[in-house]
Amino acid sequence: ASACDFHMDINSQIKKKKHKHLVILILTKYYHADSTKVLESSLWRSTDYGTTYSKLNLMPGTTIVVTSFYICPTNKKKVVLVGSSINERDQMLFISTDEGSSFQRQSISFTPDTLIFHPKEEDKLLAYCKMGRLFASTDLGRKWTLLQERVTKDKVYWSVSGVDVDPDLVHMEMQDTSGGYLYVTCLIQNCSDKMVTAQFLGKIDHNSLLVQDNYIFVKVTTGNRTKHYVSYRRNEFVQMRFPKYALPKDVQIVSTDENQVFLALQEWYQSDTYNLYQSDPQGVYYSIVLENVRSTKQPEENVIIDILEVRGIKGVFLANQKTDGKVTTVITYNKGRDWEHLAPPSTDMNGKPITCKVPDCHLHLHLRWADNPYVSGTVHTKDSAPGLIMGAGNLGSKLVEYKEDMYITSDCGKTWRQVFEEEHHILYLDHGGVIVAIKDTSIPLKILKFSIDEGRTWTVHNFTSTSVFVDGLLSEPGDETLVMTVFGHISYRSDWELVKVDFRQSFPRQCTESDYESWQLTNLQGEKCIMGQERTFRKRKDTAFCIKGKSYTSALTNKPCQCTERDFNCDYGFERSHTEGDRCFADFWYDPDSPPEDCHLGQSYESSTGYRKVISNVCEGGINKQQSAKQHTCPILPPKGLQVGIKGQMLAVAPGDDITFIVQQEQGDTSSTKYQVDLGDGVRAIYQNLTVTDEPIQHRYEKPGVYKVTVKAENIAGHDEATMFIQVTAPLQEVHLEVVPIAGTNHEVNLTAMVLPTEANLTVYYWWIGDSLQPTLTLQNSLLIRFPETGEVSVTVQASNGRSMVQDTRTVQVYDNFQVIPLSFSRNLDRFNPNIPEWREDIGHVVTKILAKITGVPQESLVTVVKPGLPTTADLYVLPLDSKPAKRSIFVDKVQHRRMDLWSPGVWALAVIFLISIIATGSFILYKFKRKLPGNRNVYAQMHNEKEQEMTSPVNHSEDTQHIIQGEEFIDDDLDSVSIFKY
Repeated sequence: ASACDFHMDINSQIKKKKHKHLVILILTKYYHADSTKVLESSLWRSTDYGTTYSKLNLMPGTTIVVTSFYICPTNKKKVVLVGSSINERDQMLFISTDEGSSFQRQSISFTPDTLIFHPKEEDKLLAYCKMGRLFASTDLGRKWTLLQERVTKDKVYWSVSGVDVDPDLVHMEMQDTSGGYLYVTCLIQNCSDKMVTAQFLGKIDHNSLLVQDNYIFVKVTTGNRTKHYVSYRRNEFVQMRFPKYALPKDVQIVSTDENQVFLALQEWYQSDTYNLYQSDPQGVYYSIVLENVRSTKQPEENVIIDILEVRGIKGVFLANQKTDGKVTTVITYNKGRDWEHLAPPSTDMNGKPITCKVPDCHLHLHLRWADNPYVSGTVHTKDSAPGLIMGAGNLGSKLVEYKEDMYITSDCGKTWRQVFEEEHHILYLDHGGVIVAIKDTSIPLKILKFSIDEGRTWTVHNFTSTSVFVDGLLSEPGDETLVMTVFGHISYRSDWELVKVDFRQSFPRQCTESDYESWQLTNLQGEKCIMGQERTFRKRKDTAFCIKGKSYTSALTNKPCQCTERDFNCDYGFERSHTEGDRCFADFWYDPDSPPEDCHLGQSYESSTGYRKVISNVCEGGINKQQSAKQHTCPILPPKGLQVGIKGQMLAVAPGDDITFIVQQEQGDTSSTKYQVDLGDGVRAIYQNLTVTDEPIQHRYEKPGVYKVTVKAENIAGHDEATMFIQVTAPLQEVHLEVVPIAGTNHEVNLTAMVLPTEANLTVYYWWIGDSLQPTLTLQNSLLIRFPETGEVSVTVQASNGRSMVQDTRTVQVYDNFQVIPLSFSRNLDRFNPNIPEWREDIGHVVTKILAKITGVPQESLVTVVKPGLPTTADLYVLPLDSKPAKRSIFVDKVQHRRMDLWSPGVWALAVIFLISIIATGSFILYKFKRKLPGNRNVYAQMHNEKEQEMTSPVNHSEDTQHIIQGEEFIDDDLDSVSIFKY
């Protein structure tokens, strides 16, 4: 079948469709060399089980790029393709209900990233888009409804059959308006913001929701501590209990089947390894079963734990353990109760003896991945072929990368045989009755090998007349047939080559009962009782040349055993001593006789003996390590670990916000405990069973301030108290930094920050001086500093009150020498002073322009700073004329005949003239103000209000303010007729 250039399509996806009418669908894609963008695609269909293929033309005359397709898990006839036009402008689905014989085009208004079929109802679909939007369809994608717009990718789950009540329920992680993440559920018929239900009280960590079987997991990080929570069969969330000092950095769920959680936990001291833990049935209490399993972080931050569940026989796991830098492979037959190294084979593939003796030498396998990129690293197991395990690895004291001999076992790991000296592609056909192997190499091949006796002997078969670069093997997923497809390419620029290999003609008949023999599962010690039972399976005799067929079953008998110590694991809070006969002893931090947290007066509990039966173990009678557990009556315990918080974990709120307080108690009796609540503003209340009844404490603070919230819990056994401080403050709107623009070296300078609203409380100020990356923090809105060097210094202040942060920046010119001349104004000007920063700046600019013009001194050498408050005063800064020579030369030359040395004694005469004459200047300014504005303070009050509303744009002055700024125009016009300064 022709497709696309393979050298550009290393990640090409080829899929097959399972059904009973011999139809196979294959999608080939041509990618851009430097991205994951699909440039071209082809869809191929075979109706004769891969003998011939025809290319489907979805829209004649139009080039369509199909990026993916999805098959309904409950009705294989229904197929949905996701595609777009060549320019990605038009998005569309192609829907088939007849195994791909025909497709109906359906235009859509969004770009799907993933489609999720309902696990039980065949016409229901979810579509996730890259921008976080989630859509739902109930008619196989013909009509879509937007559910939510802020959903986390890969954190959307359909309801779980047998656990969730409503099949239309959707679990999702979504972002709220404040930027935090919530675990919510909704029905696809109505999933608006008002109809979603928050299933976890408070915010959760991003990308932490996992819905799997009976369990739901979330995690919450506060500060540097992360707490993990679990809900069992949709009950309330409970904090997961690990050993007290595990202090997990990360948790990865390995499996949740058989009513137990199997997880990997990275403890505080680990970097590239994890410890394995098992839970009780509720998923709450965890005990360690294996330390230091190696891990790796894949692209997109995905973590892979190097542990593999062997399919076909429950309770069997393989793991790669990393100790002192060495990686070794271990196996367990009883779900982690005991681990052992793999026994090496006695001979190599040619029958020669192997010098590999335990305990210094074992067999080690690449499980989930290999550091060598050319090794697949996958161990091959199958549900329908119990006991058959095949993988690549080596013999020695540790796992060696870039060495990939192939080994096989047909008795679930008890004995192994070497079959190849190189890595091979492996495929099981007919329940493992036929094993196909093709060498994993970069050279083209013509042959494959197959075995019908579990890898003991191999037959060579020429599957093509022309050598092919083999990329992989395909078989029909789920069904156990003898038909397979080899896919690859003849050259790096050739089209796809698909070669059908049919082994059905090689077997003359179907197998009968006489063609089978039984085998019994044992561990490496030869013990038959595993997980509390003896299990017997059947397999085809080596001499039988027949087909097992789809109706073949491998399991024969299960016989319960009497319980032994091997059927019990260490309970929560206990560890196994490998020096004292595998005895479980209590950790130093755990008291086995202490009552559980949910122990109430009138109830009883058992103190742990240190052992619990391995879950899924079905042993009967014999030893019962839990039998000696002591019965205790639940005492009245004093409240302990009392905590009070706010829903959403906020500590700063705005006046008028509705607040829900949450009270939690880690230990102690709750049924007879009274809780006295003081909300700090005069509101007090007494509650009973507050932490178990979920009675909400809702409140609203009307006035800004800091309120101390206190909860006191008390019963006849003792008491406890919890306190929190809550800030009630409006968000900061603006901060204005007031600082003199001119400063002398090593002179004290006052920095003052004025914030709006002025009633903001508990504001913290961050002062950034120059290029320093370390701010100075103060609770006061002012700071005294010194500048040690001349030059231009940037000063920034940030104001934060827990709900918002604002900042302002000013520049200060630092000089060694300058003069400061105090200025005063007519008291009449005070009536028009609104005492806001912009007004002071504008008046300062007016005065500077006037004085520069009437004195002939360059304007850049004069700076007028109007001081806050009343009466209105100012300081005139006279800078050295040569401070900025590039900007002063032209103007100074024009008035050279009037130039004077400002640092001669004559400057003091000029200062006296300023002090006297500024009153006259002030009268001019006032006259102009009065001419442009009515003499009414209401006008200035109005201007003040406008400025408060426009603080973020101080240059956008009102019309009246512009008139005030233009007051200098009147004075400029009359300078020739008014003699103020005489020389």
